Amino acid sequence: MNLQRPNANDATRTANRSRNVSPMSGICTRCIDGCTGNCEVFKATFRGRELIYPGPFGDITAGGDKDYPVDYSHLNIQGYALGARGLPEGVEGNPDTATFPSVNTETEYGWDIKVKMKTPIFTGALGSTEIARKNWEHFAIGAAISGVTLVCGENVCGIDPALERDARGHVVKAPDMDRRIETYRRYHQGYGEILVQMNVEDTRLGVAEYVHEKHGLETIELKWGQGAKCIGGEIKVNSLERALELQKRGYIVTPDPSNAVNQAAFKDGAIKEFERHSRLGFIDEQGFYDEVDRLRNIGFKRITLKTGAYGLRELAMAIKWSSKAKIDLLTIDGAPGGTGMSPWRMMEEWGMPSLYLHAAAYEFCQKLADKGERVPDIAFAGAFSSEDGVFKAIALGAPFSKAVCMGRALMIPGMVGKNIQQWLKDGKLPNTVSQFGSTPEEIFVNYEDVKAIVGANEMKNIPLGAVGIYSYSEKIRVGLQQLMAGARCFSLPAITRQELMSLTEECARVTGIPYLMECYRDEAMQILNS
Repeated sequence: MNLQRPNANDATRTANRSRNVSPMSGICTRCIDGCTGNCEVFKATFRGRELIYPGPFGDITAGGDKDYPVDYSHLNIQGYALGARGLPEGVEGNPDTATFPSVNTETEYGWDIKVKMKTPIFTGALGSTEIARKNWEHFAIGAAISGVTLVCGENVCGIDPALERDARGHVVKAPDMDRRIETYRRYHQGYGEILVQMNVEDTRLGVAEYVHEKHGLETIELKWGQGAKCIGGEIKVNSLERALELQKRGYIVTPDPSNAVNQAAFKDGAIKEFERHSRLGFIDEQGFYDEVDRLRNIGFKRITLKTGAYGLRELAMAIKWSSKAKIDLLTIDGAPGGTGMSPWRMMEEWGMPSLYLHAAAYEFCQKLADKGERVPDIAFAGAFSSEDGVFKAIALGAPFSKAVCMGRALMIPGMVGKNIQQWLKDGKLPNTVSQFGSTPEEIFVNYEDVKAIVGANEMKNIPLGAVGIYSYSEKIRVGLQQLMAGARCFSLPAITRQELMSLTEECARVTGIPYLMECYRDEAMQILNS
């Protein structure tokens, strides 16, 4: 395991002066009186609680970089020299029929009423963070034309400056939520869906009722947490008036903007931002079933659950209760997680890492299946960004895992495409981009594909961030086709745990995937002894 430096990281814009540091504390071996910085202890001396979070807020996403003893890189994918599983019925596998472009990467999830996706990936919860708000058109249109599901995250209605509520405190007008749903639906191609996520604040605000009654949304997601943090969602605001407004709406806002001392500090310029926090959720079994029934009575056809990097007890609760409640998709997120805003040390040091949690999820799902209980469709999340990770996750959780939830990996192409659009406008294309051309048609390899989907006349309304997400999704889809063909799996249900091997004995112990020197050994011996 690589040494971590808890006293310095690019996420918090800090660095050690010394080449040598204490492994545990991260403090420089030789701390000099008079040092001008810039370690976290130095910076926190005058900026205090600001150092809890990565920054600058609204302009970055951050992901934990702790190197765990075992992760998905400790698994490799099997390749075979014969066979073809998962071809269409009646098609016999041979060199002409079993080609990698013929691999079907479509997946579906749902207890009874299924949702199909062209590629087994979907977005993480794009909620009330500034990154999600200001890039929404890029993210939503990109997901829609790519044929994958988009998750609209928590607190979107609650922070809307134009929010209007009735006498009960329930939302009756939320223009930003309207914009988000309508943008995705405008370009929806029949694959994937947009669903809205709810936390404690959203439930109190009546968000479920609003999105169903106004927009006819068919799916709602309950949230128990995420891989990045074990507390409620947060954002920052840089206006005292805005902080007071959110506090009046019932949010926890820190430092307390109604406190005269904090108001004076803000006026002085010492306090530059306020944090808006959501409340912690409290789960119990009957309460969970009651909430699922309430949402179904509102009219939702599908109810999904997102849970975080909690330990084995909460994992068992999520799987067992989801089975009994007929949850349509259970997304299991692992540490370290990436986010627009979470406490940095929490991202680094809290929660069960993805591979460990996902291995346990398979074990628990199989235990229910062995008892004859139906297991909900499963999605894994937690630091995935490439087609090999998608393959490994689906194989590790097979046959229960149907897709991979991607956070930052599906946001970055939207931001890059948006920036290319601005650089083109300003005439300031960097060489990393200009080497491929000077127009969108030249730069984006999938530009014409997107034009064919939306139509030539509509193409002028498609932001380049959406083209970027489509291009990235296509890379995942084609790369997955190649890996699946090599493993002789020509559709997603054909992928099994046998398509994986553990590179270390520790990985084998954690995952139950055999050590590579043991995989297919019996078959090999039979051949040698025949």
